[in-house]
Amino acid sequence: MFARLEIPPRCIVLCPNHTGVGRPLAIMSEGAWQTPLGDVPINAELATALKQRLPALQEDPTAHRAEHAIEVELPFLLACQPGVTFVPIALGTIQLEILEQLGAALADVIAAESDPILIVSSGDMNHYESDIITRTKDQRALERILTLDPCGLHEVVTQQNISMCGLGPAVTMLTAARRLGATSAELVKYATSADISGDRERVVGYAGVVVR
Repeated sequence: MFARLEIPPRCIVLCPNHTGVGRPLAIMSEGAWQTPLGDVPINAELATALKQRLPALQEDPTAHRAEHAIEVELPFLLACQPGVTFVPIALGTIQLEILEQLGAALADVIAAESDPILIVSSGDMNHYESDIITRTKDQRALERILTLDPCGLHEVVTQQNISMCGLGPAVTMLTAARRLGATSAELVKYATSADISGDRERVVGYAGVVVR
């Protein structure tokens, strides 16, 4: 999916908080993350601007320490853009109002910058049901993502029992993207774990979407 993009030097990477540890909106503003391809520095200036715009974003390395969803994205970003810097944000809430506030804050900070900033939303789709059920549920969620409808996505996932751990990041990203003028979304690839494992009784869904 990243090969479809021209990765800018600065990225904001959103992920769910799978562990439940730490603040609901947990950011890190300094240091670097290690990857097999080298270290990726945190962009302190961008992180500070985000915290100033939305004080609910709180410094909290503990929320990131055992969370995997951002670290799996960094090698791809680094491979495509060797000079990349980033801001990690882990979301421990799916409250729509809070996600909308974060999305608005991201949009405001990005709009004030002269150079592009990429938002990466990391998370899986439906979990641990059959392949047929997962594909059906994921299709409902993807319909809302592809029409750039963050509120509709939140409604369908929460009301139809879709265990999409990436709901918070996706709603936040879509909110920001719409405020920044996005007009389209492209589904690059959809698959489930059954496509690799062969086990169609208990699967996880995955989708790659580019929003422009």
